[in-house]
Amino acid sequence: MEIEKVNLNQKLANFKDYWSPKIVGELNEQFVKLVKVKGEFVKHKHEHEDELFYVVSGTLYIELNDKTLELNPGEFVIIPKGIEHKPYAPEEVSIMLFEPATTLNTGNTKNELTVSDLDKI
Repeated sequence: MEIEKVNLNQKLANFKDYWSPKIVGELNEQFVKLVKVKGEFVKHKHEHEDELFYVVSGTLYIELNDKTLELNPGEFVIIPKGIEHKPYAPEEVSIMLFEPATTLNTGNTKNELTVSDLDKI
């Protein structure tokens, strides 16, 4: 296996679609994903997986039951399993996600935003 570095900006330049995570790495049965988001997402939760959202660029908001988090570039949050959350972004945001390979982007909610077959870039 060849070990290569990953340039986030180069990977992010490879796609334009929103709310469709792309796999850019794998470790310990976890995926490292990049995703661009803009607009509203669906409120959902993950029964068995924690999620880490790391903001690369833009400002991401995550609505929880009791508050809304604002994440800026260089900041991250871990959403524990079982916690309902709704990400949204008034403007385009680039995010890196760390989550188990089994994690479905819409968690317990399946709709037109659900992506079950992720591209590797």
